[in-house]
Amino acid sequence: MIDVMNAPVRPRELARSRVSRRRLLAVLVGLALLAALVLVRATLVAPVRVASASMLPTYAAGDVVLVSRRSPDLSDIERKDLVTFRSPEDGHSALKRVIGLPGDSLVILDSVLYVNGHVVAEPYVNHRLIDGYYSRTYTVPAGTVFVLGDNRGNSVDSRDYGPIPVDALQGRAVFRLWPVVRSS
Repeated sequence: MIDVMNAPVRPRELARSRVSRRRLLAVLVGLALLAALVLVRATLVAPVRVASASMLPTYAAGDVVLVSRRSPDLSDIERKDLVTFRSPEDGHSALKRVIGLPGDSLVILDSVLYVNGHVVAEPYVNHRLIDGYYSRTYTVPAGTVFVLGDNRGNSVDSRDYGPIPVDALQGRAVFRLWPVVRSS
């Protein structure tokens, strides 16, 4: 009879056993990370590809933006938030900036945005591209938000299809996922 408990362990067998354990641990950690990513994507955030140049210079066509899956309430929304919703124009997902909340009076005069009679600083808008643009005065109805693209001269937004009902908002942009840094 062979005494298994006192049998000598060969170094090769011991090394193979350690490698097998490391591989198994690596596979298990990888599967756990994958499951966590799937869970996060399904419940918390989702990547959205920007489809047009309407948000330049903030986001370019082809950029991938991480968007929260939680639909914002009216109490959560602030002017300048970037939100996603189904475009009334074509039904595709759209990303625009909230510039007006319920009850706000909005007008663009010579490319400058006024909200309730006050000039709004918009460092994300290239005013040289929209010089001389004027709009009618809009009053944002209850339960809606007024959205515009940052590239005002090349954006289909609330000026065209009206304000967006708050319950139609799908999420809020969190940050650009890709490209991490945009080259100039």
